[in-house]
Amino acid sequence: MRIWIDLANSPHVNFFAAMIKDLQRRHEVLLTTRPYANTVDLLELYGFKYHVIGRHYGANKVKKLLGFSLRFWQLYRFLRKQDVEVAISHSCFYSPVIAHLLGVRSIYLNDNEHAAGNRVAFPWATTIMVPEFLSLDKVKRQWGSPEKTVQYPGVKEGIYLWRLRSSPAGGASDQRSGAGEIFVRPEPWAAQYYRGATNFMDDLIVALKDKYKIVVLPRGEQQAMHYRQEKFTGIVIPDKALSLEAVLTRCMLFIGAGGTMTREAAVLGIPTVSVYQDELLDVDRYLIAQKRMIHEKNLTAAAVDELVRDMRNVPPSSALLKKGRSAYELIMRNLLDGNGEQQAGATSPLSAA
Repeated sequence: MRIWIDLANSPHVNFFAAMIKDLQRRHEVLLTTRPYANTVDLLELYGFKYHVIGRHYGANKVKKLLGFSLRFWQLYRFLRKQDVEVAISHSCFYSPVIAHLLGVRSIYLNDNEHAAGNRVAFPWATTIMVPEFLSLDKVKRQWGSPEKTVQYPGVKEGIYLWRLRSSPAGGASDQRSGAGEIFVRPEPWAAQYYRGATNFMDDLIVALKDKYKIVVLPRGEQQAMHYRQEKFTGIVIPDKALSLEAVLTRCMLFIGAGGTMTREAAVLGIPTVSVYQDELLDVDRYLIAQKRMIHEKNLTAAAVDELVRDMRNVPPSSALLKKGRSAYELIMRNLLDGNGEQQAGATSPLSAA
């Protein structure tokens, strides 16, 4: 089978990386991407072959719309000669529409009920997959049909983090010996769905940098340039994309102004603070209710000191990781069988891979 996966943003690479490797043992996987955030760097890190199609057009809404149309045409022109048989994507709005034009099945996953692009993707996807706590009413409001919607168990991050057998986090004891680092993920200032403040953590980072090892994980070169100003001297800005394992083995506290990386840390037991400035997603409310992370829009240096002082080792969420494996198998069944159900006598996707 020839499977097309569009990877338009950094989190998509970690989400699909293990799945791509599993699929490549028996199938041909065609990867497309665009040079946005750390996406291409992560593809290089994993050693995947890929095709760069289009680019990102910044935060301007008019440019975004024009850029969407242009990349849509570029992808279609490229893919119509590739003999694709099925498409799967997470939050890549182009994919279901192009798959429909190509006459092939598509699976579209999303856990962001505020993403306007869902209104483009949902009507055209053959199968919509959302987490169990995202209601079908919200899918319907974005023009998705409940009849073709599958709710998978747990959270998106569990779908790939279940492969990590134990938490790689250093934990509180390492922090007290000075070994750990505080990782900071800035806000997704160019994202279509984000309407919150920008650069609001500057004073916090400056206040913390002389007391802790601070690693800032910017979303692309423009944001990195902001954190290279003289006032931030002493913080670390990685010169290349870090693997998920590299981040998690060094991180004692994660402060996230975005989504995916913040939730990854929370699921794996790293003390995590979300400082997200916009309306929280259902998935974040779910993790807060599970006491896997806290949400504090106006985080202060004093509050960070208190968090560090009171930190305790917390194991990864075994329940979410177990659900993640079940969700992974459910996705693979939908992808390879086409109907979400194992054919009689068929090998499970994991053993088949």
